[in-house]
Amino acid sequence: MNNLRLIKDYKNDECLRKSFNELATDIFGIDFEEWYQKGFWDSDYVPFSYAVGDKVIANVSVNILNLIIDGETKKAVQIGTVMTHPDYRNKGLSANLMQNVLEEYGEMSDYIYLFANQSVLDFYPKFGFGAVDEYEFSMKYRPEENSAVNRRKLDVKNPEDLNFIKEFVSTRIPLSQTFSTDHTLGIFMFHCLNVFPEDIYFLEKENVIVLFKIEHDHLHIFDIVSKNEYDIQQILHVIADNDTRKIIFHYTPDYPNIQVEWKKYSGSEVLFVKSKHSRFPSRIKHPITSQA
Repeated sequence: MNNLRLIKDYKNDECLRKSFNELATDIFGIDFEEWYQKGFWDSDYVPFSYAVGDKVIANVSVNILNLIIDGETKKAVQIGTVMTHPDYRNKGLSANLMQNVLEEYGEMSDYIYLFANQSVLDFYPKFGFGAVDEYEFSMKYRPEENSAVNRRKLDVKNPEDLNFIKEFVSTRIPLSQTFSTDHTLGIFMFHCLNVFPEDIYFLEKENVIVLFKIEHDHLHIFDIVSKNEYDIQQILHVIADNDTRKIIFHYTPDYPNIQVEWKKYSGSEVLFVKSKHSRFPSRIKHPITSQA
């Protein structure tokens, strides 16, 4: 493949971006174009790709962010959108792109990590990544009469609501001091547009945005976006319904006034971590709204 070329950070090249989107749609069923057009594809998301002409045929993307671990900020890179066109597989393209990423970001990052599906678990240990167990945190709940009138559903198709979410997230406090992410506006907005568009609510009295969904007697909380400290009991009082019996946190909760249970998480993807010198924390759940 003499005409193969390495390209990166080409989001403003319309031809290459279109080809990238076509490959992402074919492989994952996702399209980054709306995210780009609304201004959320920023400099913290960097695709490393191989192209033949103007056709993107393989990619490994970098998401630059911080991890909050026991109150300390760590520099991190999350790898995502690892994909190769079927006609170009088994040629070592993904491995070469991964090596390029590690050479550029390895020394400047405390952690490099990714989420891998079950079919490629043997690939990442070749680059020094190790699998890390995640945990699911939950609590039993006894419902009270809720005050749902205090919440307003936000519409990502409404420019005012979308801008409100963006501005709110831009000044948020970390979701957890035990383990959470920071500097993740772009990834969060991608989730709002593509994953949780029907699950975003503003609680006016509490001044928080909550991403949640109720399924039968389970309340799933995906994220709580706040500019100040808040009372989780009051949040639950507003968003739970009369049938809620269990709260599931899709992140690592560290609230002092609730008692949580945990069990090993058994999702479809496995967390792999490569650390320069620090041990990765145990018994955590990576926030789902900043998972690439």
